Amino acid sequence: MSSVDPVRFGAGGDAAVLLRRLELTVRRRLDGLLQGDHLGLVPGSGTEAGDSRSYHPGDDVRRMDWFATARTQTPYVRETIADRELETWVVLDLSASLDFGTAECEKRDLAIAGLAAVSHLTVRDGNRLGVVVTTGERVDRYPALPGRLAADRMLRQVVATPRAEGGRRGDLAAALESLRRPPRRRGLVCVISDFLGDADWEKPLRGLSVRHELLAVEVVDPRELELADVGLLTVVDPETGQTLEVPTGNDEVRRRFAAGAAAQREQIARTLRRVGAGHLRLRTDRDWVADVVRFVADRRRAGVGGAVR
Repeated sequence: MSSVDPVRFGAGGDAAVLLRRLELTVRRRLDGLLQGDHLGLVPGSGTEAGDSRSYHPGDDVRRMDWFATARTQTPYVRETIADRELETWVVLDLSASLDFGTAECEKRDLAIAGLAAVSHLTVRDGNRLGVVVTTGERVDRYPALPGRLAADRMLRQVVATPRAEGGRRGDLAAALESLRRPPRRRGLVCVISDFLGDADWEKPLRGLSVRHELLAVEVVDPRELELADVGLLTVVDPETGQTLEVPTGNDEVRRRFAAGAAAQREQIARTLRRVGAGHLRLRTDRDWVADVVRFVADRRRAGVGGAVR
């Protein structure tokens, strides 16, 4: 494979072979992160009080052990013991806007790869994984089950999800709302989407943050951030069917597009921070596994937010 490890689940390929390649990629490059029996995708504090240790720069001051600090006149922080049997729910957006890609793979392929990474990092030692897949035309629900075999079977079923027809807008908000009623046991909720369109997903995501720890995986293609100079370009919105001709040879048009795209992505990032979600961005032109590794390592060092399991 290339350094970016592209994955393509198109109709012309053998899905079983591609899934095997994806599995080998994820296991080979993410196994080094699995140190300990209950390490999840978003390392951070658990809920049960553990031992105290000396404070190190960068530790979360909210975990200061004031009694030990006052007794020894040395800053101490209280460590926590991770919960066991984590229940993770993934809301996977496979709407028509994900059927796009100009680099190593389509955004849909990258979203499924992100699901595989979440599965690999959370499904072990009795932990359960459930998935809600939304395409705008249908919502498929896979119950939270423990075990690698159940996760692999679920992944094969997700790959077989039919693509949404053009002109149909996805409904990420409804998929998120389905996890709130009835209430689930406390755990981790991961949302994988490009988060384009209306931000009506903010309210249900904020509601989920009351009971769950949140991780948002944003899937991006480079052509959504800046235009290449290719002359007069005809573009079609896959979720509305609207057609637009763009003179990409115009420097001002490309500049305004890049500025608008940057503002849109910053707004998405602000919204995700506002609801308290960890934010991981995966791009179709980057080594997505390396981005996952970097994200997990950064969260572990920060020691705040997320869920160590």
